[in-house]
Amino acid sequence: MLQISKCIAQGKGLAPVLIKRAATVELDWDVRQKSRFDATDSQGRSLGIFLPRGTVVRGGDVLVADDGSFIRAIAAPQPVLKITHCTQHGTPYDLIRAAYHLGNRHVPIELKPDHLKIEPDHVLADMLRAMHLIVHAVDESFEPENGAYATGGHAHGHSHGHTHDHGHDHGPHDHSH
Repeated sequence: MLQISKCIAQGKGLAPVLIKRAATVELDWDVRQKSRFDATDSQGRSLGIFLPRGTVVRGGDVLVADDGSFIRAIAAPQPVLKITHCTQHGTPYDLIRAAYHLGNRHVPIELKPDHLKIEPDHVLADMLRAMHLIVHAVDESFEPENGAYATGGHAHGHSHGHTHDHGHDHGPHDHSH
């Protein structure tokens, strides 16, 4: 089993010919958001992936095996709900409203100029249809947005911790965030 402990975002810094020649591994979103998993690449090799905690593998990222070989990650097609606005009765603003409501529920969402994608959920599909949006079940790759606090395009989680030294006395002041 090849061990992998490094992920190069979008193959940055690698020669395009190396990326093109690399073996591939097709992974759905559920797997790509884990930092520890097993997979099989396009050459039939068993892979043991052990990435730093919080690492998310995106389609186009390049995994580096312990033998120095490269494996290009592909976002596998998977069941998703594709959401579009009704061109006869709606506007693109309807998609913005939908994104707001989905985000308010912390739903992983892929944003595109003309549509949204989410993982299948019949309750959310009904809510979106009630907002006069068109919802289709399709099999496509899923690349949801990183959270606003994600770093380097690959991390999950964030902190709201703040440190202030309140041992000073410089008169009244506030700390707005």
